[in-house]
Amino acid sequence: MSDTNIINLKNISVSFDGEKILDNINLSIANGEFVTLLGPSGCGKTTTLRIIAGFVEPDSGEIVFENNIINGVPAYKRQVNTIFQRYALFPHLNVFENVAFGLRLKKLPEAEIKQKVYEMLDLVNLRGMEKRNINTLSGGQQQRVAIARAVINHPKVLLLDEPLAALDLKLRKDMQVELKNIQKALGITFVFVTHDQEEALSMSDTIVVMDKGRIQQIGTPIDIYNEPKNAFVADFIGESNIIDGVFKKDYLVEFNNKLFECFDKGFCENEEVDVVIRPEDVDIVPKEKGVIVGVVTSVTFLGVHFEIIVDIDNFKWMVQTTDEYKVGDNVGLIIEPDAIHVMKKSEYSGTFGDYSSYSDEIDKLNESQEETR
Repeated sequence: MSDTNIINLKNISVSFDGEKILDNINLSIANGEFVTLLGPSGCGKTTTLRIIAGFVEPDSGEIVFENNIINGVPAYKRQVNTIFQRYALFPHLNVFENVAFGLRLKKLPEAEIKQKVYEMLDLVNLRGMEKRNINTLSGGQQQRVAIARAVINHPKVLLLDEPLAALDLKLRKDMQVELKNIQKALGITFVFVTHDQEEALSMSDTIVVMDKGRIQQIGTPIDIYNEPKNAFVADFIGESNIIDGVFKKDYLVEFNNKLFECFDKGFCENEEVDVVIRPEDVDIVPKEKGVIVGVVTSVTFLGVHFEIIVDIDNFKWMVQTTDEYKVGDNVGLIIEPDAIHVMKKSEYSGTFGDYSSYSDEIDKLNESQEETR
């Protein structure tokens, strides 16, 4: 029976110098999918990519590609191509010859090379620039040349290791859209590595969140954002208030010494849990109308909204609102049942979700920026 997954990693473990980098990773990637490996530096995402590419051999486990085990198969014999953060373009070749390089190695007829190169240049919006010197191109244009060169041989899988990290913010956002469009047009599998949550949310069909060499959660961007599995995922994907709570019974949870209706079920009665509430899902109201009350300790204007830090029983909540408040204001908070997400306690519990240090971090950041001016 054929498998719709093009890649299956089974029980993959890797150690370098006695340190475990990947700890029993299991991951299936569907054909034609845009998958993002997301996590902080050192979480194992790039090592996972390099295992698929053939640059790293696992200590244990199987790498399965189209139902064939490819452990030990050298990188050049795998039907994958990799784009790195440094594009490794040939500076002595113009745009056309950089893109044509792989075809020339295959000794294809000149007419066929020309046709395929122009098709790729059309795909990446570089038609008319084929004679340009690589060194005269912008970062975004060099990125497109690297993509065209990588996909002209139609690999089954394209691996991308933080390819947008060197670009400025606006160009990065533009290239996110372009990469997704290119992937759809080609219909090939993209495996993308990043530590940028917004990048992952905006581009991916599936996000694989990693930390400490382990997969913490796999899901669609919406699932990962709305239904995080633990405090690490909740904190890493967007902002989160993560509060200690007690699950009283199905659809009822207690935190801040108050009972709240929720949509969660299936936990044990009186089980200690983590409660996640996104800052955009909290409503600030006059103190007398709030279910819980606190005092505003920080206000940051971010253009679209204000980021308000509210101290409630020495726990700092973040609230995002279009309404303006002042430091020292006494306010109430209202949280609707659909804004509450209950999670099991984990090794990450108590580590994330309190914004006590948030104001200090902003002050330190501002100070360091002043010093470097």
